[in-house]
Amino acid sequence: MEIPEGLYYTEDHEWVDMEDGTGRVGITDHAQDELGDIVFVELPRKGEEFEQHDNFGVIESVKAVSDMYIPVSGTIAEVNEELLDSPELINDEPYEGGWIIEIEVSAEDELDELMDAEEYKEYLEEEA
Repeated sequence: MEIPEGLYYTEDHEWVDMEDGTGRVGITDHAQDELGDIVFVELPRKGEEFEQHDNFGVIESVKAVSDMYIPVSGTIAEVNEELLDSPELINDEPYEGGWIIEIEVSAEDELDELMDAEEYKEYLEEEA
């Protein structure tokens, strides 16, 4: 299972990659593996604002329907529209082509509440 360094992780199995005040968000390799084949993703609209931990969309697999929660507060800057036609990108490339949204982060201090790769790995071991 892949857990890249340099990303921030949530207990709900989302990741965020920060660059110049913008965070790219997706679900982790662990999450996509647990969900199985992803068949549908409900994306938010560009310009929508969210507070940390708000539900920002839904991901549906052959096994389950799951809510996705925003790791940090901010405004949606971009959505990965490729997922509308190819939701399986999340299974194939959870940290690359399978990213879900980009958010203009309004409270970077919230990143301190998230886990780094090592902490997330330990969290998964405890959860197992």
